Amino acid sequence: MWLFDKGSPRQFVPALLFRLSFAGAVLWPLATTIFDNAFSPDALSGLLSGTAPDVIGLVLVLAGACLALFAQGYMGTSWRIGAAEDHVGPIVDGGPFTISRNPVFVGQALLFGGLSIAKPSIVQAGLTALALYAIALQVRIEEGVLLKALGEPYRAYCARVGRWIGCRPQQSGNM
Repeated sequence: MWLFDKGSPRQFVPALLFRLSFAGAVLWPLATTIFDNAFSPDALSGLLSGTAPDVIGLVLVLAGACLALFAQGYMGTSWRIGAAEDHVGPIVDGGPFTISRNPVFVGQALLFGGLSIAKPSIVQAGLTALALYAIALQVRIEEGVLLKALGEPYRAYCARVGRWIGCRPQQSGNM
C-alpha cells in the first residue's frame, strides 16, 4: 500500500530521495554499460578494482535484495510504503523482525552498499548516500506513527528489538 501521499508532509523528502536513489541505481549502471567508457573515471572509480570487490559487492546486492523482499513478503498485509496513522497494521515481530525492526531498510542499505563496492563512483556514492539518508528519515517518521497508533505493544517491541540489527536486553523507554 502506497502511503507517502497520505501521511505526514515530512514524508515528501524521503519519498523523493527514495525515488531518485532507486531510479539512479537502475539508470546509472545501464548508462555506464550502454555508453561504454563515455563517462570519464572519477576519483572513486579506481579505488576498488578487481574480482574481490566485485564479488563482495554482488553478494551484498543479492543479500540485501533478498532480505528486503523476504521482509516485505513476511509483513503480509501490514506492508506499506510510507506511514499514515489511519493505515497501521498489526505489529509484525516474527521472522526477520525478531532481529531488526526495519529489515526491509537494512536490506536496502546492504543493496546500495553493495552497488557502491561493485561499481564505485562518485555518482554511485551519491545515490547510496541519498538512499541511506532517506532510510534514516523514513524510519524516524514510521516509528513515530507506529508508537502513536500502537502504543505500549510497540514500545515493548522496541525495547526487545533494535532499530537496525540485534536483540536488546530488556530495558524500558529506549527506541
